[in-house]
Amino acid sequence: MKKKKRIALIAQEKKKKALLNWVKKNKSKLLKHVLFATGTTGHLIKDKCKIPITLFKSGPLGGDQQIAGKIVEQKIDVLIFFWDPLTAMPHDPDIKALLRLATLYNVAIACNETSADFMIESSLFSEAYDPKNHLE
Repeated sequence: MKKKKRIALIAQEKKKKALLNWVKKNKSKLLKHVLFATGTTGHLIKDKCKIPITLFKSGPLGGDQQIAGKIVEQKIDVLIFFWDPLTAMPHDPDIKALLRLATLYNVAIACNETSADFMIESSLFSEAYDPKNHLE
């Protein structure tokens, strides 16, 4: 994992505002990395934060699966996914697959603001890091 991380940002509907606020708070640190997001979340971040970000489709339209594909290709280093554990989503199987693949490929995952804060404040966030690849 290089010093410049490839970070995927995703938020379920009820968590979009929280992720947007987190991105605003950490904008200067995030600008040092390459950002990706599912459609609706990415458009919100792009419009409100003026941050360059690569957009995929909306989560329910396949965006979660597109990011999962990038994880399999080892083109995502960090997944910040603010999800709502109290709201069932029609694409829950896609979300479970995304989290399963991120775990399988040893991608750093933050699922709420506290874990995202710990992650971005870690010295490893801005340094090169050699994660253990359990698939080799």
